[in-house]
Amino acid sequence: MPEQEPAQLDFWFDPVCPWAWIASRWVLEAAKVRPVTARWHVMSLAILNSGKEDLPEQYKELLQQAWGPVRVCIAAEQKFGPEVLLPLYTALGRRFHQDRAKPDRATVEAALAEAGLPAELADAMDTTEYDEALLASHHDGMDRVGYEVGTPVISVNGVSFFGPVVSPIPRGEDAARLWDGVLLVAGTDGFFELKRSRTRDPIFD
Repeated sequence: MPEQEPAQLDFWFDPVCPWAWIASRWVLEAAKVRPVTARWHVMSLAILNSGKEDLPEQYKELLQQAWGPVRVCIAAEQKFGPEVLLPLYTALGRRFHQDRAKPDRATVEAALAEAGLPAELADAMDTTEYDEALLASHHDGMDRVGYEVGTPVISVNGVSFFGPVVSPIPRGEDAARLWDGVLLVAGTDGFFELKRSRTRDPIFD
């Protein structure tokens, strides 16, 4: 195929979302074989689902637990810059999704240590101090795609979508082909949606 121009990808994630985790690992795989530069941003499933009453109790519990990690991510970004988001997200996501660790303070502190960040950032889990910045980051992503979708949200050269929702993680040329498809639809004026029902749970390997 013709050589691609370098592309800018912006990616909004909530660390507790398994589908965002898989998609984020796909981005890293695609960047190995295609000229992709990624920037990472925080959105919040708790904010997205605020006020919704018809949710399963188990999911409501997850949303309550989800406040802590996104607040910590925003606090880290505010104090140390956006470049710390990827290593922190990687450390959190591996614990949440591959190790099945609870999104509690001990897990967050371990992730902070792995990312080379101070443990006291975990204090942000239980404060609203960073919620204004969190809300701004959340809306920066979600306002691009509408609020009938979830996470992840990606923006490719300024064109934004919900997704991709994929399982397992595409790797190598599979990752490249998916990236090529995303570029294709992003470059198609008026393209909005392709969708089918999920028949597979998240696979993290």
